[in-house]
Amino acid sequence: MTNKTEFHIDILEQTTDAIELLAQASGLGKQVLKDAMQKGAIWHSHGKQTNRIRRAKKPLQAGDKLHLYYNQHILDEQVTPAELLFDETDYSVWYKPYGMRCQGSKWSDHTTINRFAELNMQPQRNAFIIHRLDRAATGLLILGHSKKATAAIAKLFETRALEKHYEVIVHGKFSSETVQIDTPVDNKPALSHATLITYHSGLNQSKVQVKIDTGRKHQIRIHMASLGHPVVGDRLHGEADNTSPDLKLTSCYFTFQCPLTAKQKVFELPEKYRPQFAE
Repeated sequence: MTNKTEFHIDILEQTTDAIELLAQASGLGKQVLKDAMQKGAIWHSHGKQTNRIRRAKKPLQAGDKLHLYYNQHILDEQVTPAELLFDETDYSVWYKPYGMRCQGSKWSDHTTINRFAELNMQPQRNAFIIHRLDRAATGLLILGHSKKATAAIAKLFETRALEKHYEVIVHGKFSSETVQIDTPVDNKPALSHATLITYHSGLNQSKVQVKIDTGRKHQIRIHMASLGHPVVGDRLHGEADNTSPDLKLTSCYFTFQCPLTAKQKVFELPEKYRPQFAE
């Protein structure tokens, strides 16, 4: 069997043995399939609803469908664990490491931060993505644990009622003055403000704080590159390659009025997780 394949099975009669049906159809071992199920590679269609299933003994009805998206390379992926920094019950703030995703695919969701949170938080809760960080970026990320909290905090992002700062290390000596960058991103308005924190003359690199007023995809990376100061480790918009260090772009600071309690909240990333010059 190839390392990447998919199977779609029509359920003809009521049963609770999804693993047995998938094993017959795919030729894969039951333990392999149970691992794939836990990692989010098996889906169940009932009526108009299609969702991942995690329980091997889930009741299946005639007319349902099972879907297996099997890619051993993806299922073997491992990521550095995230760290819970602030637990606010209805939402939480995490440190997202390099390589952890904010969105799963049909092939798996085991390397996503929300799935990691659901498996590791005490007490256990659902975890919903409110905003995203690139897979290559690191830093503070907020997860919602109720639909009400998720919607309320997502609205803060949408209406820009929340202040957020990032730190990046860029190539070259950055301006000592705060720089406003309004280069459009994907033909949409985008605004960033960048301020030099410190310059490393030996490396000819600068650590810069970036405050963004809009949240376009890859906004900071595009804006820094547009100034001639690409982010260190940026393989998309800079000159980095596969031998370069990880992307030096980190979400470091949030402040907002909590829509659930009306209290002003400030969340800061510990210094040890902020981008460092490679000595």
